[in-house]
Amino acid sequence: MAKQVQLPLCPERPKAACPAPGRTTRVTPAPVSRCRTAGQAVGRHYRAAVCAELNQPLAIKEVAPRPVRPHEGDRVIGMINFNAMAEECITDQKTVWKIPEKVSLQEAAVLPVSYGTAIMALEHRARIQPGETVLVTAAAGATGLAVIDVATNVLQAKVIAAAGSDEKCKLAMQRGAQFSVNYTEGSLREAVKKLVGDRRVHAAIDMVGGEVFLQALRSLAWEGRIVVLGFAGGNIASLPTNLLLLKNVSAMGMTLDLYRDRNIPLLYERLSSALQYCQQGCLHPHVGRVFKLEEVNDAFVHVLQRKSTGKVLLSLK
Repeated sequence: MAKQVQLPLCPERPKAACPAPGRTTRVTPAPVSRCRTAGQAVGRHYRAAVCAELNQPLAIKEVAPRPVRPHEGDRVIGMINFNAMAEECITDQKTVWKIPEKVSLQEAAVLPVSYGTAIMALEHRARIQPGETVLVTAAAGATGLAVIDVATNVLQAKVIAAAGSDEKCKLAMQRGAQFSVNYTEGSLREAVKKLVGDRRVHAAIDMVGGEVFLQALRSLAWEGRIVVLGFAGGNIASLPTNLLLLKNVSAMGMTLDLYRDRNIPLLYERLSSALQYCQQGCLHPHVGRVFKLEEVNDAFVHVLQRKSTGKVLLSLK
């Protein structure tokens, strides 16, 4: 879950048309004022959700701020693995982005992880081209809806959304998918075949794993690509490599966090483009539910019980 923060507004920009399909536009973030100088600490404490004891609910505590080091400072939207569920957090400046003027705080909170993952999976790994058909599993989740949004509205691809209930399939269709499949009601492969026939799908983005992954793999067309993003279903499938040979298909993985260490310029460029697409009205991040910080444990229960759709956020107000 991402943290919402208040930021200075960007200078006014004229509205630009959405970029051509398949192209990525670099955005240079505008300079922002520092909230305090390096080495200077803020007197007041801030609230944070803290793990005080393993296997126990998180506790809301008052935490003393630490001094800002020279490579830290500005409050922006960003990516951080720990200490983000709080009124204040500090991270390295290379993993933060300025929020454009026309992008709301809630929209911005969805972008770094969900849309960063979607863009890297679709553009960088699967190399989606305009007119291709993409199958996405766990389609009503935060990343699944981001994949639908990017694939349809930026890359001009067609999307088959696969989800675990009729309600989630309906949401995926409302968010831009051309077709939907409830994979709890039968074979995903057969359902996809009925929709697109022998043409199959050019690429699949899978976040479920297990049998759903195997069915998605078997749904690929000649020289199709499947990208593994996770195992929400709890099972990790064994890859039958003979299927890779039969149709010259490719199977690959994608973990967003690794790009922070191995290719930060690429990550920065793609997330900057996501912010610009959102600023231009090409992308429409979906927030499923917002919890107060004091409700952080309820938020985790909501997600673990598979009740969530879209992004779940914590609000500090």
